[in-house]
Amino acid sequence: MNVIQTEFMKLKGSLSWLVVVLLPVMAVLSGSLSTLSSGGEFQDGWHTLWIRSIGFYGMALLPIGVGILASLVWRPEHRNGNWNALMSQSVPTQQVVLSKVVAISTLTAAMQVVMLLTVLLLGKLAFQIPGWLPGTYWLGSLLIVVGCIPVVALQSAFSTFLRSFAAPVAIALVGAGASTVALMVGVPAAIASPYALATYTTQLGTTLVGGESTVFNAAAMSPGSVAMVAVVSALAVTLITWLTTQILNRKDATT
Repeated sequence: MNVIQTEFMKLKGSLSWLVVVLLPVMAVLSGSLSTLSSGGEFQDGWHTLWIRSIGFYGMALLPIGVGILASLVWRPEHRNGNWNALMSQSVPTQQVVLSKVVAISTLTAAMQVVMLLTVLLLGKLAFQIPGWLPGTYWLGSLLIVVGCIPVVALQSAFSTFLRSFAAPVAIALVGAGASTVALMVGVPAAIASPYALATYTTQLGTTLVGGESTVFNAAAMSPGSVAMVAVVSALAVTLITWLTTQILNRKDATT
């Protein structure tokens, strides 16, 4: 059976789906409630709701969520001798690495879908915001998935070599925090960090009419910014998966 199909079969009944639903729902609810509790209103309609939802989500919850998902996807391989069974398959190591990245990326994409649906439901049913979510944010959601794949590849690599469930998640927390600080102070090279790229992507085009954005200046959603995210993501994923494959091959050869 194809290794990717096998990975998707493993996801059936997995706790990963609980993470996929809870984290984005928490982000949207907390952003909305914080606006209301501070006496604010959704003056810019969908723009306000989206910014309040995506801010903390993109800077912390999303990278941490990816870390949790990666740990959950790799957890069965580190138990009951499954590691030997995985590495003894008659498939190239690169396919094993990529199959995990594809599985975690699919879960990450599902998490973004849940967030979109939650924003739409709250906006229409709870807050009765007129119209619909602007097309920029639909495109932004697709781009967020692309921008998150380097984090997926990196967290998958950590979960490959670390048997601990919590250690890769802790790395994601530190990486997300450090990258957000780097973006806040305007470090030009910060975008090379997978965590910073993911956070940067979530904030694209999220400036309100009054000029308000998140804790750092959000770039506009433009052909240039979209192309940059796509190119940096592709290069980072290629490098990370290649390094993971090389290290796995060397580790397998010495055991």
